[in-house]
Amino acid sequence: MSDNQNLLAEQRRALILDEVRRRGGVRVNELTRKLSVSDMTVRRDLDALARQGMVEKVHGGAVPVSEPSTHEPGFEAKSSLELSAKEDIAKAAAEMAAPGSAIALAGGTTAFALAQQLLEVPDLTVVTNSVRVADVFYTAQRAAASGGTAPRAGAATVVLTGGVRTPSDTLVGPVADAAIRSLHFDVLFLGVHGISVEAGLSTPNLAEAETNRHFVRSARRVVVVADHTKWGTVGLSSFATLDQVDVLVTDAGLSAGARAEFAELPPELVVAGEQPVDIEL
Repeated sequence: MSDNQNLLAEQRRALILDEVRRRGGVRVNELTRKLSVSDMTVRRDLDALARQGMVEKVHGGAVPVSEPSTHEPGFEAKSSLELSAKEDIAKAAAEMAAPGSAIALAGGTTAFALAQQLLEVPDLTVVTNSVRVADVFYTAQRAAASGGTAPRAGAATVVLTGGVRTPSDTLVGPVADAAIRSLHFDVLFLGVHGISVEAGLSTPNLAEAETNRHFVRSARRVVVVADHTKWGTVGLSSFATLDQVDVLVTDAGLSAGARAEFAELPPELVVAGEQPVDIEL
């Protein structure tokens, strides 16, 4: 029961955080009506989000935290946010991984969700600098072995680069850069801290920016996987322009204004989880 309660709390807090970011602030009484929970529950959720540095509590509600461009949230802090959006994005992006291809998966929670969708794509060679992503594949292999079965035919071959570990559990620095420089990928799936017209793709971590530059240079096709909250966010260091991106896979929460901006840009925009509109002729 406690596990279910924790999951519900994580989902509720993700919804609260999205509302705070989208509207620029919310009141407790608005959240109680929207979520059908008590004032005390909402206040506990706001306390938890404030402790994580995700919101700032004010009298009667909460407002967004103005984060410096060098702030880098840890993997756990990000993993409970935009869960359904990340799942939709992961399912759409997984369709772009052809059986037998060599792909790169950079770090991040959306890439982690994508890795789980890629387990059934046969004969992949996966290069990643994410400890969490690599563990998705290793865990699947260990589960098969502990069950007394032979490795699944077509199971992915996984290469984890070395390097220095960041708060997002990615490996960066000269060791990672050297490994990536020597390889060539059919597709790079890249999660990002922020996307904007002016700054392109950016991250608060300088070493991670350099490692991501090598990923981009080594890939024939670059697919960015990022939920709608990343649009307009700018980190300390830019590592790619938008004309270096082939596809952006995002979710249905992307605003009309952002879609209009993106329509003028080179990458293809894929909005995952959006129902097609039926047009009567």
